[in-house]
Amino acid sequence: MSTLSIILNIILLVVVVVTVFNIIIFVHELGHFWAAKWRGLQIDRFQIWFGKPLWKKEINGVQYGLGWLPFGGFVALPQMAPMEVLEGETAERAPLPPIRPLDKIIVAVAGPLFSMLLALLAAVVVWQVGKPKDFIASTEIGYLLPDSPAATAGLRVGDKITEINGVPVHGFAGSLESITERIILSRGQQITFTVERPGETQPVVLVSGFETEKSRWYQRRGLRQVGIEPSGPAIIGTVYPNSPAAAAGLAKGDQVLTVDGRKLYSLAQFSQYLREQKWKTVRLAVQTAAGGTREVELTPKRPLQPADADPMVGILWNARSDVDIRIVHPEPIQQVKDSLHMMWVTISSVKASDSSIGVDHLSGPVGIAKMLYQLAQTENGWRRILAFMVLFNVNLAVLNMLPFPVLDGGHITLAILEQICGRPVKAKPLEILQTVCALLLISLMLFVTSKDIGHDLGRDSRNRQEIVFPEH
Repeated sequence: MSTLSIILNIILLVVVVVTVFNIIIFVHELGHFWAAKWRGLQIDRFQIWFGKPLWKKEINGVQYGLGWLPFGGFVALPQMAPMEVLEGETAERAPLPPIRPLDKIIVAVAGPLFSMLLALLAAVVVWQVGKPKDFIASTEIGYLLPDSPAATAGLRVGDKITEINGVPVHGFAGSLESITERIILSRGQQITFTVERPGETQPVVLVSGFETEKSRWYQRRGLRQVGIEPSGPAIIGTVYPNSPAAAAGLAKGDQVLTVDGRKLYSLAQFSQYLREQKWKTVRLAVQTAAGGTREVELTPKRPLQPADADPMVGILWNARSDVDIRIVHPEPIQQVKDSLHMMWVTISSVKASDSSIGVDHLSGPVGIAKMLYQLAQTENGWRRILAFMVLFNVNLAVLNMLPFPVLDGGHITLAILEQICGRPVKAKPLEILQTVCALLLISLMLFVTSKDIGHDLGRDSRNRQEIVFPEH
């Protein structure tokens, strides 16, 4: 691919990300806007993103604009509880007639309602066009990291995990009920594994402690892990020229079955075995792409590039061979239920004192944009983006209903108090409360955004280096 093609592809992906993001915000604010027009409220501004407008245009007395802080959007309604901290100062005007609490509630609810309707619309589209399953069905351990908590506790390669902390698991990764997610979301310092093991009856292994990936202060804390990986077929994706694998006649699509007569459970197990054998010659049983079987001998060789690399056999494995990427068609209501469940689990984990999930693991606009950009680059990326829109809009709808003064739920709470007390909340205390809450919200967004930006800084990029073997 030429440099120009790469640049155009990146521009296209960025345009897709920005478009999706703005559609989500626009639909939410459109709900407020239409409800306000329906109830006869004064509408000053309709703006996507906060801050001073980068672009604005007045139509029929309403200023439409695009702000410079990519944190959301707003419809400025002076008869509601105004929020100058986010919306900017408004011009002096004659007092406007008050509106009923019911009108305020209807306008406030309309935004989350439109977000939920957009989630349902996206869910219907996903139901029709489908999305990749992205699921690892195996529950068998294919690799144990040496001296890891799992290895120390007595788990073994070949064990099939049936329960974690007494709850059945389904698959290794790809759902909240899978092994990886259950480990990440576990609480306390001990994790109990129930496994199937040949010759034994449902042994229970107690893993005390866990490990996390090392991180710096500007990165997110590492997620819980115990040092296990799933079993899966070792299928060759690419054979490097001049490598030992090329000399042995191995080709794309071949599957390695055994190494020196031992069953191969995973790619990581193969690399570990070569290291344990100190890069000596090994004999592989291989099932060819054509369906036959044969044996070959390989002697790892050090490549010219990277210069500091360990000896290699010259195989780039098909890393997604164990991932089920079939297109599935989940029903719309089930997609919304799954999104609500995921949201509840995340919030519960952030709040829990014995959980390793914290506020730093949440994503802000930058993190969401990065995720959308990564999804857009994958095969069937547009399907994954549609599925993400279901999750994001459900989250947006629910979070905005929280009784926080800056959010829609805050407006609803104030309107209910007004109905009960027979008068609006006093302006000055409300202004102070809204300012404090707005500053807290902005601080939270800036903190999360700093993690979005800093998380990938300083990460090892060796896996992106080209591998070159010397010619024979």
